[in-house]
Amino acid sequence: MSLFSSLPKIDHPRVVAAIGAAERTTSGEIRVVLSRRKVSDPVVEAQRQFERLGMTQTAARNGVLILLAPRSRTFAVIGDQGVHEKCGDPFWTELAAAMTEHFKRGDFTAGLVHGIERAGALLAEHFPHRSDDRNELPDEIEETD
Repeated sequence: MSLFSSLPKIDHPRVVAAIGAAERTTSGEIRVVLSRRKVSDPVVEAQRQFERLGMTQTAARNGVLILLAPRSRTFAVIGDQGVHEKCGDPFWTELAAAMTEHFKRGDFTAGLVHGIERAGALLAEHFPHRSDDRNELPDEIEETD
């Protein structure tokens, strides 16, 4: 069974609201990228998008990016060095498995929201919101060709 049976329908306002809610509890930043082209290696593409979006420039190196590439029937979730140092590989493996279950059922919005909420909880635990915190990156879904 392929991960995506068709191009996903995503409730953009719900995903953006989830990003905003997660970021209110943390100094971390979460971005979602929807790639409209085929991606041969989603992790490499996520790393490329991470750099392109300036996510390595956050003050605490605490950004998380979720890349969804429906034409390739794949996705990736990556974090900057500060995040990865705090959570390690088991967190990413568990998160990807849970998101995959939503995607297999065709509920792409729920999969993204789940990923955002889990990433937000991890960020809040290790990078709590500070009184001087500011939103360093946009919350909207970035769509690429």
